[in-house]
Amino acid sequence: MTDLTWNPLLREQLAWHWTNQLRERLDGLTDDEYFWEPAPGCWNVRPRGTGTAPVQGGSGAMTIDFAMPEPDPAPFTTIAWRLGHVIVGVLAMRNASHFGRTPTDYWSFEYAATASEALEQLDAEYATWQAGVESLGESGLARPCGEAEGAHAERPMAALVLHINREVVHHLAEVCLLRDLHLHTHRRTREAS
Repeated sequence: MTDLTWNPLLREQLAWHWTNQLRERLDGLTDDEYFWEPAPGCWNVRPRGTGTAPVQGGSGAMTIDFAMPEPDPAPFTTIAWRLGHVIVGVLAMRNASHFGRTPTDYWSFEYAATASEALEQLDAEYATWQAGVESLGESGLARPCGEAEGAHAERPMAALVLHINREVVHHLAEVCLLRDLHLHTHRRTREAS
């Protein structure tokens, strides 16, 4: 019997979904889909100064809508917003806290002005995350997450890896569903052209 190693299994869990279910479904994402607001009052990524949310984050020409605390019920979010959340809140901030990426947060990040730019950001943060998890080896998975994870500081890095895997799969599945909805609600417009 060989010794079981957890690090490759944890990386493979996310990599399998990324390769077989998620990333290819995002290829060809258009700017129309990226910014599409399927319901009134959506939170989105928008040009600076054009949002209606109580707070907007971002340091560049684009901002992301949000509020603290989050309203109840939470506003419906667009593909751009969901990608921004995965890129920044799920991956980039964790890459900065644990794997040497330049520090960032929702207020300082430069959000993508196009779908293709957002996908480039997503690919870069995903690659950094996967390389970072690999660099932990087996012993690094057992060490505490540390203060960057707040109330979860004492939990092992393996728990954080599992959490990030769930977040990426969950939110990118939502993006894929929104792409399907856009396709089916805009079909007549495309057929009429």
